[in-house]
Amino acid sequence: MKTLKSTIEYFRVDRRRISFVKFILEACDGIATLSTLDPAMGIVKITIAPGCEAEFHEVLADLRKDVLFEDRVDPELIQR
Repeated sequence: MKTLKSTIEYFRVDRRRISFVKFILEACDGIATLSTLDPAMGIVKITIAPGCEAEFHEVLADLRKDVLFEDRVDPELIQR
């Protein structure tokens, strides 16, 4: 049996819009979850459910029309 793994991506988002993005993702029936890693810098971790990558990227494309996303932030750069 093949084990499915979630995909994790990191982004910088306009910090004032993190709650909005989280709300939209939660409304999309479990395709992804958002965790805030650094609220001051707007760094978020998005965990995408297995098999939902294409749907997530469609939602992301729509969100980019209203919210600034900096692609694929290197998690090593996040100050802890």
